[in-house]
Amino acid sequence: MSDPREKTYMVLRIAMLGLCYALAGAAIGVPPEPDWACFRGGPEMTGAVHSPFTDSPRLLWTYETGSSIESTAAIVGDTVYVGTMTNALLALRITDGTLKWKFLAGDAISASPCVVGNTVYIGDEGGAFYAVNATTGRQLWKFTTSDKIMSSATPTPGAVFVGSYDNCLYKLDADTGAEIWSFKSDAQMHCSPCVVSGVAVIAGCDGMVRMIDLRTGRQKASADIGANFAASPAYGSGSVFVGSMGGEYASVRLSDGKILWQAVVRKNGGATYASAAVLDDAVIFASRNHTVFRLDRATGGTKWVFTAGDAVDSSPVIAGNRVFFGCDDGNIYAVYLASGQKVWQFSAGAAITASPAVGHGRLVIGSTDGAIYCFGR
Repeated sequence: MSDPREKTYMVLRIAMLGLCYALAGAAIGVPPEPDWACFRGGPEMTGAVHSPFTDSPRLLWTYETGSSIESTAAIVGDTVYVGTMTNALLALRITDGTLKWKFLAGDAISASPCVVGNTVYIGDEGGAFYAVNATTGRQLWKFTTSDKIMSSATPTPGAVFVGSYDNCLYKLDADTGAEIWSFKSDAQMHCSPCVVSGVAVIAGCDGMVRMIDLRTGRQKASADIGANFAASPAYGSGSVFVGSMGGEYASVRLSDGKILWQAVVRKNGGATYASAAVLDDAVIFASRNHTVFRLDRATGGTKWVFTAGDAVDSSPVIAGNRVFFGCDDGNIYAVYLASGQKVWQFSAGAAITASPAVGHGRLVIGSTDGAIYCFGR
């Protein structure tokens, strides 16, 4: 094919065929690969994706940050966003892990980025909350709280919610960072707010699960669990599911705060730092007593228990028929959702407290020795 016109024709033909295939996929209802735009995948904090991840994950790339990673990544389009404990918010190309840009905050970043449109929202442990351009890494605005931010932001149309160790939940204008309202609880707020059905649900160090009206910032309902919370509430079928630092695990009805069931884990303390994952009738919890376990959504009954080699602070993620999580023993695990049987394991060599992010056919997770791993087909 020596004629340049023939080459041009072939390129255009291939491009048109690709467009036709894409349009055909859309026409028959093939869903696009989903983003993982904020902590636990979305405002309801379910920690679940319905599209299955590959049965045989392989390591695609590793990015060395030189800093401990506690931040759970966000995956949006062709970019992975993740924070480091040396104050950096990184944007990495999802295909090969190359650095697109770096934004330096004022302090360590353990919270997860939240991406809405072309803006990344992130808080740091100095108490500052930033909006950053997702394409360039340029700061758009900054809001300052009175204490550190470990809470990952949760979006709602026109606004973002974030908690602080100054005991407050803030609703901020997404475009300007102006405070719309704040709700003051009785203790520090470590969790990320679960936003569903017109309320923001928070679980704080005061032992309370609170439902806050999105419009007014007033409390509508609450439940007293009686133990401190670090984990975020996860929503499913009219309830939120919470685990405490005292080993209490509970289902709380969203409408009125009634505790529908409560399970207590006392072995080795039973404390949980990880947020639950919820899909259909399954609720998956992880504990510092070395276990990950499935409870029945309706009754709280135990379906299975998987024992890992150390504490599990990494919040589990359900992807298709599998559950993925990291562990302080330096491994990333996958177990069957139905049985809890281990089906895959990767040795990272250092403790993993960050949680998996699953999007666009990739699983991304960081470790405490500074490595960010990306797995895929």
